[in-house]
This record gives sequence, C-alpha cells and structure tokens, in this order.
Amino acid sequence: MARHPQVAFVGLGAIGLPMAESIVRAGLPLVGVEPAAAGRERAEAAGVRTVADIADAGDVDVVVVMVATGGQLTAVVDAALAAGTVAGRTWIVSATVGPDAVRAEGARLESAGAAVVDAPVSGGVARAGRGDLVLFASGSEDALAAAIPVLEALGSARVVGDRLGEGQAVKVVNQHLAAVHIVAAAEALALAERLDLDPAFVLDVVGGGAAASFMLGDRGPRMLAGEEAPVLSQVGIFVKDTGLVADAAEAVGIDLPVLQAARERFLAADARGLGRRDDSSVIETYRAGDGR
Repeated sequence: MARHPQVAFVGLGAIGLPMAESIVRAGLPLVGVEPAAAGRERAEAAGVRTVADIADAGDVDVVVVMVATGGQLTAVVDAALAAGTVAGRTWIVSATVGPDAVRAEGARLESAGAAVVDAPVSGGVARAGRGDLVLFASGSEDALAAAIPVLEALGSARVVGDRLGEGQAVKVVNQHLAAVHIVAAAEALALAERLDLDPAFVLDVVGGGAAASFMLGDRGPRMLAGEEAPVLSQVGIFVKDTGLVADAAEAVGIDLPVLQAARERFLAADARGLGRRDDSSVIETYRAGDGR
C-alpha cells in the first residue's frame, strides 16, 4: 500500500486551520506552519501539530500555502529556499494572490526542483471545515497527480488548465462575482431597512425566490447580526481580492464598472475601520448617515 504523503500546511488562519484539519481527518500526516503564537495555540488545541517556520517542518512531500497576500507567499518561498527544503516537494498554492504572483513564485520553486500546483479555493470557512471546498487547479500533469491526495482531502478539484496562473485567473472571476454579490445583498437589505420593512422577514421571503443567491443566504444573516457577526471572512480580504480583480482587468483592457462599484464599498468599509470585521459589515456603509 502506498504511504500517505507527508504534508506541511503554511498559514493556519480562519480558513487555513479548518483546511488543515480536513487533511488530518483524511489520514494524511500533517504539520502546520504558523508564525503567530496565538495561531499555533489555536491549531494545537484543535489537534494540529505546529511549528513556527517552514524550515522546521521536517521531511515532507507536499507543502500547501494558504497565506493572505502575494508578499507573504514570497516570504514563504524565500524561507524555504534559504533552508534548502524545496527540491523534490510538491507545492500547492491555495492562497488567492493573482496570476502574476503565482507564476513568479512558481518559477522560483520550479527552478529549485519543486513541482507546483496553482489551486486557489472557493467555499468559505464552513465548507473548508467539511472538506467540501472547490479548488481551481492548474499545473503540469505530474504535479497535479502528486497533489491529488491532498486536493481530494480538501474538496473537489476542478482542473482548469496546465499552466500556473490559470487557477488564479479562474479565482479572479470567482472573486469578481463574490464581491458583487455581497455588496448587492448589503444594498438590498439596507434598502429594506430604509423602507421600514423587517429585514429578517425580507431575507426569508426573497431568499426563497428568483433573487436568492449563495451570498444573500450566507452573508445576509450576518449583516443583520451587526457587530455580533462572527468573523469568517474579513472586509480586508475583499479589499485585497477586488484589487486583484481590478489589476487583472486592467492588464487585459476590460472595463468592470460593477466590480469597481463593489470595490468602492469595501474600500469605504475599510476606511471606517471595519477592515478586520466580517465582510458582511460592508452593509454599514449603507447604514451610515452620509450613505458611505
């Protein structure tokens, strides 16, 4: 019987930790890599063994990276290259960092002897905890084959191409729609409030009709919860991701006015100090007296 691949999982944040737990539940030996002491404590309490630096991850076969930004991805690659722990490993970049970043860092890893899979995820924290994410995977046939046991532990891998950056490109399209749908839900529920309707009742009624969407059903209740809403995906993530969408659109010369309107709402929420609040807090830009 073939042995399970040894996995290092870098980035044990809101979605990274449940992803790591899904891999452990699938029976794959895993060590989490998390520089923040508080993050390591949460992971250890959940039964995930951790280290602070990728240089201390030991002899692993697969490295999954779930950081927040392209700069953080670069830092992880820098540390691995400095430690001489790249050759012979398969790297799965599940962070949403954009096509350019994954191509640049993928090239560095491949030059050092690694195989690389570009596999950003969609589905959110709840689905990460169930091992039910959708992964937009791209890479060479050999790299994808080596990554399959880990991808299957995380959810459903949709192979979208054989070149690095193609997975990120699909995620850019995904995040365009996600951002627009969250802001549309916020705008509609804010309108219901201004019309002196019970927004919870409106959410229940329209959520069963043609106007329903995943984001309305998922974020709507958190919008109504206000400051009590759990932080499952921060406003700051959508500030970053809508920027990636805007950059990708500019690179190919397409105007995205609807995306830009949604981006302005996330930027306004961030300017109000809501960057670390749940992304459903974008509704506060409508509730404010000045409409922003």
